[in-house]
Amino acid sequence: MISGINSSLSGLLALQKKNESIANNTANVNTEGYKKTRVTLNEEAVGGVSATVSKVETPGPLVVENTSAGETQQEQSNVDIGEEIPEQLLTKRFYQANLKTIQTQDEMLGSLLDIKG
Repeated sequence: MISGINSSLSGLLALQKKNESIANNTANVNTEGYKKTRVTLNEEAVGGVSATVSKVETPGPLVVENTSAGETQQEQSNVDIGEEIPEQLLTKRFYQANLKTIQTQDEMLGSLLDIKG
């Protein structure tokens, strides 16, 4: 039963990292040249979850800007807010599911201790 709690906790930590990545991407949606990050969740051999962060190197859209040197092209951020919001909503639901799993395991452990005690 304790290993189930540990698995859920590792899932919460991985989802926290994913949520931080989404928040950082959203905060930098208007930063010129910013490259978004993506978090991939991987199953561990012992039943946990790990998070791998990688930078997405696809180019952002080019915008022509007038400067003192004339017109120049500036690469914008490659963050698509239309991808980030649904990812954040899914991550929130996954986080809630892991919390519910921990709560259920805690209640089961409490009931077991009440029966034994």
